[in-house]
Amino acid sequence: MKPLFHSITALSIGLAAGIGASALAAPAATSIHYGRWTIHEDNPTFTARGRLYKTIDIAPCGNDFCGVSVDDAGNCGPVLFRFFAKNANKNWLQGHALWGKGKKNIQIENAEAEDWPGKRWVEIYIGDGYDFGGRSDSMPKFHGEYKRIGEARCRAR
Repeated sequence: MKPLFHSITALSIGLAAGIGASALAAPAATSIHYGRWTIHEDNPTFTARGRLYKTIDIAPCGNDFCGVSVDDAGNCGPVLFRFFAKNANKNWLQGHALWGKGKKNIQIENAEAEDWPGKRWVEIYIGDGYDFGGRSDSMPKFHGEYKRIGEARCRAR
């Protein structure tokens, strides 16, 4: 017996699959954290480890957010960090970051400012703790202020 198939059935299956996928999908690409971010300074100086953080793409990866290094030519580099999406609607994210051959803690703070390009900026802190406002051991190994320059095109694999 030939199975029955109709274009309406295909449409409804496709819509159901799309709705299911979007309902279970990663954090929305419309999040305030999503995008391509570059350091705000005109002539930044970086250590070898910090150079990977000059330009980064922050995009959904699975149920989390990930950051991928972007080189000066726009090519995607290594995955630098992963955050848990449970904080995706907040102005900050915390997680773990690649720092040389090891890992450090990372925190990103996202805010609005009228005098910044795109009116949004992020600050990235990388170090041993999450209290980066203090002195001594809690001081960040890396700190940068970033402006959003477009859509994220690099994804964690």
